[in-house]
Amino acid sequence: MDKKELMREAIRLSEENVRNGGGPFGAVIARDGQIVAVGVNRVTSEGDPTSHAEVNAIRAASKALGTFDLSGCEIYSSCEPCPMCLGAIYWAHLDKLYYGNDKKDAAKIGFDDAFIYKELALKPEDRALESSRLLPDEAANAFCEWSEKEDKVAY
Repeated sequence: MDKKELMREAIRLSEENVRNGGGPFGAVIARDGQIVAVGVNRVTSEGDPTSHAEVNAIRAASKALGTFDLSGCEIYSSCEPCPMCLGAIYWAHLDKLYYGNDKKDAAKIGFDDAFIYKELALKPEDRALESSRLLPDEAANAFCEWSEKEDKVAY
């Protein structure tokens, strides 16, 4: 399949998901023009705020390929990913992102992530979500163990 066909599949998934009671988001992960996995938004149907189309597609692709490293794959999303999904796309090492609607289009229908982007730019103590460090000396032990571990799988 070419890029336009793959994007049309992501768009088709988003439309189908709306008709099935979900959010208007669909995603396709492909390698060499072949679909590896797809995902749709299932936030309300699963009661899971992380069940976004891109995250679901990444989870399915990782399972299908047996790896957390999706290098060599591209993701086609019906909409520009939110900050969480964009982070997941980077963590999955996807080679390229294509999207249809952008974040301004999403904001117009009630999916506005601007506040998250603004919060991320702030120092933790200046964010709306109250947060503070607690027991950093104790938490450091796991990092020390990881640093010293000789058989770790880096990611």
